[in-house]
Amino acid sequence: MTPPVLETHGLSIRFGGVEAVRDVNLCLAERELRCLIGPNGAGKSTLFKLLTGQLQPTAGRIVFRGQDITGHHTHAIARRGIGIKTQVPNLFDGLTVREHLWISARRTNPARRAREIADEILERIRLTGLADSAVGRLAHGQRQWVELGTVLAGNPLLILLDEPAAGMTHDEVARTAELVRDINQTHALIVVEHDMQFVRMIARTVTVMHQGAVLVEDTMARILTNRTVRDIYLGKHGGGA
Repeated sequence: MTPPVLETHGLSIRFGGVEAVRDVNLCLAERELRCLIGPNGAGKSTLFKLLTGQLQPTAGRIVFRGQDITGHHTHAIARRGIGIKTQVPNLFDGLTVREHLWISARRTNPARRAREIADEILERIRLTGLADSAVGRLAHGQRQWVELGTVLAGNPLLILLDEPAAGMTHDEVARTAELVRDINQTHALIVVEHDMQFVRMIARTVTVMHQGAVLVEDTMARILTNRTVRDIYLGKHGGGA
């Protein structure tokens, strides 16, 4: 069997007397797309920050392709081949779409190959017509796609996305789902999301968090009919954490 891309073992973090993430064990296979969902305060965003090195765990381990990366900082995690897209786009308004993609690709490729990669990504994210437009002039959804393309241009082995559909129109959500499904043909992804419409469009395996712990992990079809999951989203299953 192919070893997992990413594993967590007993991953936990405590803030004073509050255990925001509690004993989380995840296992992500090659080219798997895992959606991480839960109501507000469930711990999913905190878990994302642990996986990306923005927070350091109180206990447990994170293993990426067989290497323990627990406690590594964000830049070191990115260098190992984990692409990170945070909820707020991290872009330079004065640079063009093509320049963002080229800079990302150039980190690991010669200049000519970086140009080729930029053109390939422009087509993949369907922004070829805006290639020479300054990012600061783009609409919200377009900026999100540029950042996703910038992550992709770095050719990561795993991509972590934090609420990629946030603030988008219905049409933008549908296009983003199509883009994520396309990326999943070549990359493993973990998507932290609260927009269930978007999750339905992309999800295969879903991990549901509640009060800092994994409540259930199953297919999207079974999650949708799970009464306990429905109750926590409606506030009928204890308090948030």
